[in-house]
Amino acid sequence: MLQKSSNIVWHEQSLTKELRRKQNGHNSFVLWFTGLSGSGKSTVANAVAKRLFDEGIKNYVLDGDNVRHGLNKDLGFSEEDRKENIRRIGEVSKLFVDGGQVVLTAFISPFAADRELVRSLLEDDEFVEVYIKCPIEECEKRDPKGLYVKARQGIIRDFTGIDSPYEEPVNPELTIETNAYSIEDSVEKIIEYLKKRNFIS
Repeated sequence: MLQKSSNIVWHEQSLTKELRRKQNGHNSFVLWFTGLSGSGKSTVANAVAKRLFDEGIKNYVLDGDNVRHGLNKDLGFSEEDRKENIRRIGEVSKLFVDGGQVVLTAFISPFAADRELVRSLLEDDEFVEVYIKCPIEECEKRDPKGLYVKARQGIIRDFTGIDSPYEEPVNPELTIETNAYSIEDSVEKIIEYLKKRNFIS
């Protein structure tokens, strides 16, 4: 994105990411949950967050709807606004990582290029894409917020999976099929991956 501000200079902080990680006693990274509405992103992300918290790992969940109540309340659901939504979350996620914490993001983030943009903001070992995969038929059955019904009725426009595309991750670090696994099993698979790859001990 074009830098609009002028006459600004980056100010180096006295506390580095490495120092903050050392104090916290764990690495910092992003768990980026992506998938259709109703796939279980927020549910799984919050369950993983609780598990990490119980193990003494400082973390925070950035949820799509919650963020749109504050930071991104000025954005709609056009393609341009969706892209800006994810760009902002990527930058906020990077701040959490620099602060030595684990951040879990639960956003549909339908466009592959936007997810790759976020990945490019971080180091190679700081971004874990978790594809919460669930057939749209199952998501519609769940429809916890009643959004699919409204989208089918034409009340909601540009709804992902109905009249706006969702670009599936081609090579995510993890794919969790929530129509096949329980929440507990999904959490276990993610924790197992993080331990195996030394994201957490």
